[in-house]
Amino acid sequence: MASQDRVVVITGGSSGIGRAMAEAFARNHDQVVIIGRHEESLQNAAKEIGPNCSWQRADVCQREQVEAAVKAIVTQYQTIDVLINNAGYSGFEGGMSVEMPLDKAEDIWNRQIGVNLTGAFLMIHAIAPHLRRPGGRIINISSDGALTGANGLRLAGYAAAKAGLFGLMRSLALEYGPQGITVNTITPGFIADTDANGQIPEEIVKGIAVQLPVRRAGEVKDVVAAALFLASPDAGFITGELLNVNGGRVFGR
Repeated sequence: MASQDRVVVITGGSSGIGRAMAEAFARNHDQVVIIGRHEESLQNAAKEIGPNCSWQRADVCQREQVEAAVKAIVTQYQTIDVLINNAGYSGFEGGMSVEMPLDKAEDIWNRQIGVNLTGAFLMIHAIAPHLRRPGGRIINISSDGALTGANGLRLAGYAAAKAGLFGLMRSLALEYGPQGITVNTITPGFIADTDANGQIPEEIVKGIAVQLPVRRAGEVKDVVAAALFLASPDAGFITGELLNVNGGRVFGR
């Protein structure tokens, strides 16, 4: 469905799933603003996406940076229609272990919670007053690791933060529903073609795919389609919901 000059803000929008969503909304004639920490990546992504895309640099964990970015967006566009909290950090390569000193484990925990959960809260709190009423949309991007426990202790902070998005979503769905704003969460499973996963050997992709009911790995376009739907007027009667996009790996919760 074509949009009517909507403003869509996407955190973590310069790469991976975030960038793919930005490209899709821009093709849909929305004005997209991508947010991230790395200015050069943001500039390059916005330039390649085209005139319907601009950027603001901010670390979503830092309240002052979030407030400044949102103020700049509102100054330019006045109203925001859609917020997608996509920024994420797994810390997979430097995950926690039982042998790790507590101070180092705490640092990893704080970063995982900060980016994945606190960042979403700060963005919502800053943008909510400017969301269109009725018709505003808040969409969080979680992970099926929140439902499965991910890789155990190694990604405990990541799994906890992504699960925390569910509670945040439900609280805010109750809060903003009477104002015509919906709040939902997409929970992707194994997405093979995102640079967040890097170059995954084909045999690993095939090995995971055969374990899924749909017998294929997920693709970025699967998550993009879910985001486009939840952001559309057609999804106006859906709020407080998890949308599992995982090929049947986890369902019913």
